Amino acid sequence: MTMKSLILAFTVAFGMSLSSFASPAAAFTGGNFPACDAPQVLTYIQKRFVWTDTHLLQRGLAIERIERPHQNRSRAGHQYWSIPRLYCHGTAHMNDGSKRTIWWLIEGGMGFASLRDNLEFCISGLDPLKVHGAWCRSVR
Repeated sequence: MTMKSLILAFTVAFGMSLSSFASPAAAFTGGNFPACDAPQVLTYIQKRFVWTDTHLLQRGLAIERIERPHQNRSRAGHQYWSIPRLYCHGTAHMNDGSKRTIWWLIEGGMGFASLRDNLEFCISGLDPLKVHGAWCRSVR
């Protein structure tokens, strides 16, 4: 199996890649991220949450829309030791009528085999296994 087909298999198995979110000229070289409010980023979060709810939470929840997405902070990467990160925040309007705080983090070069960017998100009150720490701390 070639490296390209292996990467494609992992992308299909574990979700979309964020590399398609940035422009071709912005292929990751140290902090060229899609914006927090980029439609591709918000759509990815919504789709990934449906998958998570279906396979883990099993509450029948979905994110209808994410309101006021904005950047909290960013951390520039260094060639030898640091991972560039973009921290984002917003309000998730759920299909049950509730509004929940949502945080997401875009990490440069942290996808499969460090070839792509990675996106992690956490919705307040919907992380029962504390994957992102208490109160979604690791993505704040």
